[in-house]
Amino acid sequence: MADNHTIGDAPIESRFRRKMNALAATLDEWFNDTARGKDRKVGFVLLVFPFGEEGRCNYISNAERADVVTMLKEQIARFEGQPEPDQTTPH
Repeated sequence: MADNHTIGDAPIESRFRRKMNALAATLDEWFNDTARGKDRKVGFVLLVFPFGEEGRCNYISNAERADVVTMLKEQIARFEGQPEPDQTTPH
């Protein structure tokens, strides 16, 4: 990558932008029908990243960033408090 951004502090990479925007619009419509803004009942976060050590995380959501930060902190705490999932069991 030519830029100096860290894993998540830049706009969506151009190679993912069209697909992520399309997915976000579809998810929002699927979960919220025609509701917009404060009328929405369901929020989502989509994180797209390459496997491995190189690359960065691309993020899109229909929620307020502060709410996403709170949710992610809670989710990480939950993950850290759970045993690793059994990799032999289908999800």
